[in-house]
Amino acid sequence: MTLMDLNASPLKGDMDKLFLKKRLMNFGIPALILLYLGYVFVTFDVLGLWERASMDNARTLVADSYSYKTHVTRDNRNGAVTYAIEGERKGQYPDGTRPAWVATTGDTTVIDLEDGHVVRFGPETIEYDVPGYGLITATPSRSQGVQVVLPEGEVPAWINLSKNRLAITTDAGRLSVTRNRSEVFRYFMGWELFFFTLDSPYHGLSLFELANRAVSGEAGAILNDIWTNKMWRHSDVAWAIGETILMAFLGTFGAGLIALPLAFLGTRNFMPVLAIRFVARRFFDFVRGVDSLIWTVVLARAFGPGPMTGALAILITDTGTFGKIFSEALENVDEKQIEGVASTGAKPVQRYRFGVIPQITPVLLSQLLYFLESNTRSATIIGAITGGGIGLLLTQAIITQKDWEEVAYYIVLIVLMVMFMDWFSGWLRKRLIQGGAGGH
Repeated sequence: MTLMDLNASPLKGDMDKLFLKKRLMNFGIPALILLYLGYVFVTFDVLGLWERASMDNARTLVADSYSYKTHVTRDNRNGAVTYAIEGERKGQYPDGTRPAWVATTGDTTVIDLEDGHVVRFGPETIEYDVPGYGLITATPSRSQGVQVVLPEGEVPAWINLSKNRLAITTDAGRLSVTRNRSEVFRYFMGWELFFFTLDSPYHGLSLFELANRAVSGEAGAILNDIWTNKMWRHSDVAWAIGETILMAFLGTFGAGLIALPLAFLGTRNFMPVLAIRFVARRFFDFVRGVDSLIWTVVLARAFGPGPMTGALAILITDTGTFGKIFSEALENVDEKQIEGVASTGAKPVQRYRFGVIPQITPVLLSQLLYFLESNTRSATIIGAITGGGIGLLLTQAIITQKDWEEVAYYIVLIVLMVMFMDWFSGWLRKRLIQGGAGGH
């Protein structure tokens, strides 16, 4: 065939179509992806989201996660002044005590925020002396709101002023004045009262002094004070962690126990009846097609909140997933091993026990342990809905606008719990699968 014949042959046309299709695939698909990303960028208003972001709020949030605030609060109605860490009653200083940076002179409370920042709670007027700016005075009144006198000039951005409220935020601290209350917040590094609250006899003792007390027979009392801490609630947190792991464990292994016998109904080699196979597979599709969070809402409405409701939600969803995985594993078993067991005169149940289960055991254990690790994370979110586990404590801390060091504490515990379950499932998988195979 000549070169002219080759060019005129249908083969060249087919090759040109193939190359054109390749070019369209190479350039068309990336173009569609970029077009879709552009659509998402406009639809989700990414630019508007960035404009609405508040860096001041972000900085405050980050600061609250690793530090604590001591509140000095004055009741403008009767002049009573209280001192509390995080503003909580459980963190309130006992009567007759106050932070070292607060002093009283007659009816005036002087709060030294350091670096020249001084706040004075007088009988009638609140004063804040700001270095480089001047003296700010505020007089709260039930009838006229908050009357404020500022130095001359433009009001700076760190002062928020309205008829009924004055808010000042500086690097030294924050002052808030309303009709009924005046309050100063001062930040300090660390998670204060994590071990001992202010009313504990061990608060403020050095590590050396605590060790001496422990050696002298007070170790049990020291541990009890830490365990029953009213602010950080270590006993409640430990119980919540246990509930979360229990939800994941019951849901995962309960699903495995239910899915294994049902998986035989969905396989071609063990269930010859097409109708039963069809029903079994559609059942698996249905229960795993509905997310566990949806099942959580449904079950909570039916049975009420609680950790068991969360475990049932995980169990239902994972039953469908395990049913599909196990049935696929059963379809790939080696028939020769089953025939070998049958040749010994074994009954059908014995054939499954000794000819089938040992073949799929590595798959079963591997999937069960992987989902146990994954469901530990899911149980955190499910617990927030069902009212159990560490997820509930985390959600309460966020919703109630508690200081974010408590939120950070729960997040750290969740991460450590997931890391532990990851290590534990890996160790157990190695012992049960690789160790079992090596021993055999």
